[in-house]
Amino acid sequence: MPAGDPFKIIVKESESGRRLDLLVASIIPDCPRNSAASLVNNGKIKVSGYQRKAGYKVKTGEVISGIIPESGPIRVQPEPESISINTLFEDDEIIVVNKPPGMVVHPSPGHSSGTLVNALLYHRPDIKYVGDESRSGIVHRLDKDTSGVILIAKTPEAHKKISSDFKARRNVQKKYLALVFGGMNKESGKIDLPIGRHPADRKKISITSRRPRNAETFWKVKERYNELTLLELEIKTGRTHQIRVHCAAIHHPVVGDLVYGSRKTVNRIAESETKRLIQGVSRQMLHAWQLGIIHPGTGKQMVFEAPVPDDMTDVI
Repeated sequence: MPAGDPFKIIVKESESGRRLDLLVASIIPDCPRNSAASLVNNGKIKVSGYQRKAGYKVKTGEVISGIIPESGPIRVQPEPESISINTLFEDDEIIVVNKPPGMVVHPSPGHSSGTLVNALLYHRPDIKYVGDESRSGIVHRLDKDTSGVILIAKTPEAHKKISSDFKARRNVQKKYLALVFGGMNKESGKIDLPIGRHPADRKKISITSRRPRNAETFWKVKERYNELTLLELEIKTGRTHQIRVHCAAIHHPVVGDLVYGSRKTVNRIAESETKRLIQGVSRQMLHAWQLGIIHPGTGKQMVFEAPVPDDMTDVI
């Protein structure tokens, strides 16, 4: 959707009830909500020909239309950058990478360079036109500060097949390792709590969302430590921040999680050496450990595993 071009979309039933500014932000590439709200409030974007407020709740069948001004948000194709990548597996159809903590997967507002996509375009330029142009070959994502296995498609056919499996939650197995606060009172369990956007803070996910979506996380104890536990987790749904939100919801937040954890949790640690270690943690201790898929070309089951990064093993 280039700047200066008119656009028109019809609100789907699944989008009914959403705030207008949030829907606009999801329509226009690289458009933060405050920019979308400004376009709406200034009448640059209208609903069925009428000017509405940014907080207006859209209805099924309404037509959202407007013209993105030349000074407005536009999609910029990521540039190749000479950034090293840790390749776990590669063939003609897929690449499997061990993403380090601190690396953003694909460009977004505030992160236009230094991403995994920028690195991939340098090392594998042929993936430029695979899938979405700003997410070359990417079929799933990890949070910036979550490390581990991530899969990239190298051909349009592989991208279509893998994306379909991920969307349908078919033939995909995702296992994580997380260091969490406290001792679990059982050896294993299931967290079945619907999650969605936080009702007050749109950057956060919450179990108290007005429009939650089902989310399932299975966990089992891998190791027990002094006031901390290492969990192996398997997610059946791939919701944003799912593991972090679910662990916090059962009062065992992920160590180092500054969004869903709290200082009070750290202060409750009694053992001084453990507390000292935890206070030095700079990111959530969450690692995408294993990813199982059906290979898009051969049809064979494959499981990829990423070694736990040094900062997490040091704490353990």
